[in-house]
Amino acid sequence: MNDAKEEIKSRLAVEDVVGQYIELKRAGRNLKGRSPWGVDKTPSFMVSPEKGIWHDFSANKGGDIFTFVMEVEGISFREAMEKLAAQAGVDLSKYHGGDAEVTKRKNRAREALALACKYYQLCLTKNKTVCEYVFYKRNLNRQTVAEFKIGYSPSGGNVLKDVLIKRGFSEKELEAAGLLNRFGGDMFRARMMVPFIDTTGNVIGFTARIIGKGEPKYLNTQETILFNKSRFVFGLHQAKESIRRNGFVVIVEGNMDVISSHQAGVKEAVATSGTAMTEQHLKILSNLTSDIRLAYDGDEAGVKATERAIVMAGDLGIDLSVVSDYHGAKDPDELIQKDPELWRQAVQKRVPAVDWLLQKYEESLNLNSAPDKRKYSDVALKLLSYVKDEVERASYEEKVAKRLGVEVEVLREKGERLEQKLAQASKHKYLKKPKTEVKNDNLKRLENSLLALKAFGDITTEIPLEVPTNKDKLAELELIFNSEHEVSLSPEDLEKEAKSLLKRYKAEENKQKIEELNAKLEAMDENDAEFEEVIRQIRDLQNSKN
Repeated sequence: MNDAKEEIKSRLAVEDVVGQYIELKRAGRNLKGRSPWGVDKTPSFMVSPEKGIWHDFSANKGGDIFTFVMEVEGISFREAMEKLAAQAGVDLSKYHGGDAEVTKRKNRAREALALACKYYQLCLTKNKTVCEYVFYKRNLNRQTVAEFKIGYSPSGGNVLKDVLIKRGFSEKELEAAGLLNRFGGDMFRARMMVPFIDTTGNVIGFTARIIGKGEPKYLNTQETILFNKSRFVFGLHQAKESIRRNGFVVIVEGNMDVISSHQAGVKEAVATSGTAMTEQHLKILSNLTSDIRLAYDGDEAGVKATERAIVMAGDLGIDLSVVSDYHGAKDPDELIQKDPELWRQAVQKRVPAVDWLLQKYEESLNLNSAPDKRKYSDVALKLLSYVKDEVERASYEEKVAKRLGVEVEVLREKGERLEQKLAQASKHKYLKKPKTEVKNDNLKRLENSLLALKAFGDITTEIPLEVPTNKDKLAELELIFNSEHEVSLSPEDLEKEAKSLLKRYKAEENKQKIEELNAKLEAMDENDAEFEEVIRQIRDLQNSKN
């Protein structure tokens, strides 16, 4: 696998790969641009063509072409490898050894699905009834139909199968691609076909809507060697540039909602196909933007889906909001048919997810009733445990307390008791206890700066960090050093810089250790043998001088 990586890197310049996503300008020996994650106000993204690496100072990320594509596309290493191998013209099957057969099967499945998609598109153009359904009843224009590669599967039992068999595919290969049913015939018949397209532009499956009467209304490709519904985000291939450019994404419930939204000009819309949202879906999207807007129905299912999203988003640094003003329409597609401008306005008038969810609970409970007040306070407090910002959480606590007609201190005391109870319970009625995850980006940033000084600053200050031997990481540290010290500093100035950074690093390290110990303390019972020892360690760290 390393041989394949090196071959791809030898054929693709880092500035060419990065330049597909952001505009780069020459800055001495390096290139500079704006962060693709939209977190900088001035260019802070550096590329070193000489070293073949990049570093984003505002987002504190860096690496080679593989890590860049993984981060910016929100895909796995294998997917990034396949994408870059295709660009470089490298045949990965020569490098996989035992995986060569798997790679061959995947390639054949992609070829079969690509041909099936073209065949379905051709069938659409030749069927007047289907064209009327797509262009007039669904109100899709030709550009949208072409962009999403929409087609039609004929009603005959083995029409597609016969076409692909003649093109050299075996039944086993078609079955692996998800194109055959359990009887060996065509999986899809008499349906409007919408392909599942991955972020690299390959067809990996289909969602198919019945035309006329019949069940099920929608039929999706089952899990295959290419299609995994827990990871796939419908419409992301078409939406990712708009998401990156405008800094937000809208998650709708249905695939047709996505297509209609793109046609209406809101090209940031995506959906999870045939499955509830997973943490993997959110992680993929959070790599592109932290502004995630949910356009779910306001029914019980929509409330539960929003609740789950808040739980999963807790540790991902996501700004979660809800689009809910549908002007009487049941979903985005119906609203767009009514007036596309109303949908565009609705997307901008989103409501913070916690506010929306609290309002829904207020509407479903009688807050003049003591039992319902208890229920409301229970779910509100458990919900607010996922709000990481202390100021934001305090603001919500005041709102909830006012709504219940109690002092905020009373609410907080109940919250503390519930936290203790949740820490000991394995199951509970509303929300699960959030995972405690201590993340300190500032500490990592200081660590990189210290390592860069130690490796390339020729200093005598003792820095208790091990310089990595990995050549890519060393190249990244050199880029950090050159970028942070563009003006040549005297040895004395470098020593002062090292001492200042080391002091700040130790202070941040102490802070993180205290946070970790506090998190450990939260999960412990007061009678635990280690309880007093953890408290002592926290006090020692608080009293220590850096």
